[in-house]
Parts: sequence; structure tokens; C-alpha cells
Amino acid sequence: MKRNPIIPFVLIMVFGIVLTLVLSFKGLGDARELAKGTSGTSGDKTQTAATNPEDIYKTTCIACHGDHYQGVVGPSLHGIGSKLSKAQIKQIITQGRGNMPPGLVKPEQADAMAEWVSKIK
Repeated sequence: MKRNPIIPFVLIMVFGIVLTLVLSFKGLGDARELAKGTSGTSGDKTQTAATNPEDIYKTTCIACHGDHYQGVVGPSLHGIGSKLSKAQIKQIITQGRGNMPPGLVKPEQADAMAEWVSKIK
């Protein structure tokens, strides 16, 4: 008595199709739940903005100026306060220059950021 070699493949195929359908319906249910906003979170998804200059640097500037202010894509910030005035630094922060885009720091935080950058040694 010979066994049919196709039967295991058919069983695996049927199991895969059923599993795909079950997971698809589960995903649709999850999508509807997320669309309604009832994902079990408190609903407070507001993001607090960084307020001190060092936190601002870590969130917006570190990718280009480096983790030790050494410069990566952007220039090094070491001793920039001796080369530029605080007003010039503020102007660069708010308006950008070269590859640096404007508006990375909010205008109301630009003074504090310029003061902090000018003190980097």
C-alpha cells in the first residue's frame, strides 16, 4: 500500500491559507480599534518640547554637529563664541547658513541657544 505524497503538501497549504485568513481578520479588527483611538492608552499624546539649550541640541543639532560638538556634517562648535558674536550665532540659528536649514530652534528659544553655543569651549 503506497501513500499519496501530495497529501502532506495539501494539508500544509490549507493550514497556511486558514492561518492567513485568521490573521487578516485579526489585523482588520486591530486597525478599526486604532482608528477609533481605543488602543488602551490614556489619549495624551502631546509631546513636550525641549526647553533648555542642551536638550534642544540633543534633539535637533547632534546629528550634524556631533555628540562632542566636533562637527560631522556641520562645522565644529568648539570656540565658535570667540569667532562669532551672540547676535551672529542667533542669526545662524534662526535663519540658517550654508547647509544648515532655518527654523530648527524656535525663535523664542534662539537667544538661550545662542548664549549656550557661544560658551562651548
